[in-house]
Amino acid sequence: MPLTPDPSADEPSHVAAPRVAPTPVLLGTQMLFNIGFFAVVPFLALVLTGDFGLTAAAVGLILGVRTFAQQGMFLVGGVLADRFGARRTILTGCAVRVLGFATLAISLLPPTPQLAAFVAGTVLTGLGGALFSPGLNVLVADAEARRAPASSRSRASLFAWLSVSGELGAVVGPLVGAALLGWGFVVVAFAGAALFVLIGVFLAVALPRRTSSAREQGIHGRWWSLRDRRFLAFSALHAADLLAFNQLYLALPLQLARTDAGAGVVALMFAWVSILTLVLQLPMSRWCHRVGAARALRVGYGLSGAGFAVVASTTVLPLDDTVRIAAVFVAAGLVIVGHLTTNPTAQALVPLFAGTLPTGSFFGLLSTCGGVAVLVGNVVVGALLGWTAVPAVAWLVLAAPLVVAAVLAPSLAAGAGRASTTVR
Repeated sequence: MPLTPDPSADEPSHVAAPRVAPTPVLLGTQMLFNIGFFAVVPFLALVLTGDFGLTAAAVGLILGVRTFAQQGMFLVGGVLADRFGARRTILTGCAVRVLGFATLAISLLPPTPQLAAFVAGTVLTGLGGALFSPGLNVLVADAEARRAPASSRSRASLFAWLSVSGELGAVVGPLVGAALLGWGFVVVAFAGAALFVLIGVFLAVALPRRTSSAREQGIHGRWWSLRDRRFLAFSALHAADLLAFNQLYLALPLQLARTDAGAGVVALMFAWVSILTLVLQLPMSRWCHRVGAARALRVGYGLSGAGFAVVASTTVLPLDDTVRIAAVFVAAGLVIVGHLTTNPTAQALVPLFAGTLPTGSFFGLLSTCGGVAVLVGNVVVGALLGWTAVPAVAWLVLAAPLVVAAVLAPSLAAGAGRASTTVR
């Protein structure tokens, strides 16, 4: 069960009540974050291979470090949001990402591009995300808790709307980056930095100056989420969802590459995933609200696991390339629908696990567990995908943690908040 603050801690006196950030500001911020991110980051691999001449393995290592600097450090960002307030950490994250994008551009200005500076820039972009994303989740959770009661139990949660807003940014961002790439990656990186400067200025004005922090609540230096065994177990189980989602960018494209599918088919798969996200996220969230968190998690993990089972079956059956390509699209659809079901549900459960405690470290731990799973899991899956003796093993390894999560996570979710069994 979640711990409660130390009653001996000094209580602040005459502290003004924190204000809630407007919902349109939070959703717009998520969209702008993703536009800036996806306008730059998808092109890092091109620069590392083209300008620096690195091998695919070296590029994978650098991008893996960048991902871990973001996902792996979410717990730290969440603790800082608890300690100093979400607004401060969000603005600091914007500043760090500006520095990261500017460093990427500056590293390419000398006659001989500077690899060390470029790598530092990639890490800084990840650290920026590790600061502002947990803070944004905290503000969304506060706004969700203060929404007027719905007329029915079928209302989509703000976390579902956050997913839709983020996906819009993920669709627009690469288009912006591709349009600017004709002037060179330096222009792309500086444009990304300029966008985050504007985002930071906008948020400095739009976000309320008084948001709750652990310091104002008399809670000092406590990593509360790490002391809650139930939430630790839930976070470890839910890490299977982020690992599965990341296979949209690793295992499934590699499976397409083993057929006669070209780059256009891979792009079509990503378009398929984006369409499903935009069309299904809100209806899925309403369904999850009706049936409750426990059932939603069980179904969501099961769908993602079934997606990998579909691909596993194609590796052992004598099928032609057309069927194998179709199977990848089916798998991608099942994985993304599973993610649309489980991820907003898990995020909406975080305040119930936290109880009266600040939520920052809880959101951070949920994402950090996923980041660690992706970092370790991608290495294992990548190695297994190259093992042609038993090609189905990699896909069964991906499905296994989802099956475990489908069995064990619902009971933990049912105990969140000590009573509630539905996402509120």
